[in-house]
Amino acid sequence: MKNILTTEKIMLNAKAANKEEAIRLAGELLVRAGHVTAQYVEKMLEREELATTYIGSGVAIPHGTNEAKAEIQSTGISVVQVPDGVDFGEGNTAYLLVGIAAVGDEHLEVLSNIAILCSEEENVKRIVQASTAEEIMAMFTEEV
Repeated sequence: MKNILTTEKIMLNAKAANKEEAIRLAGELLVRAGHVTAQYVEKMLEREELATTYIGSGVAIPHGTNEAKAEIQSTGISVVQVPDGVDFGEGNTAYLLVGIAAVGDEHLEVLSNIAILCSEEENVKRIVQASTAEEIMAMFTEEV
């Protein structure tokens, strides 16, 4: 599972006017790293329209629809820190977005590791307040 998250796929202190912009930021990091095609980002937005990817504790895990599998070249995650938060609807504010693209069934393992890490509000707080990509990497590397 190495190289799933690298410092290049971590964005600190991002500003997003809305959830679409925030999801695009998470998706663009995956595109730039070569994990997915640009079309995958559109599928991430489509997925969000079907049902929110907000999971609680200030965390959203945007990912593509099932039809987006063809747009994935390799498994990877991106992390976007939004200290001011972004509205995910229904009174939910996300301060942390973890973009996911996974080949085959790898997403199940990746999702479960992220859910474990983010289920503790203390961990989410530490990630949102981290001042370097390396700090965030260390927290995810322990789990992912």
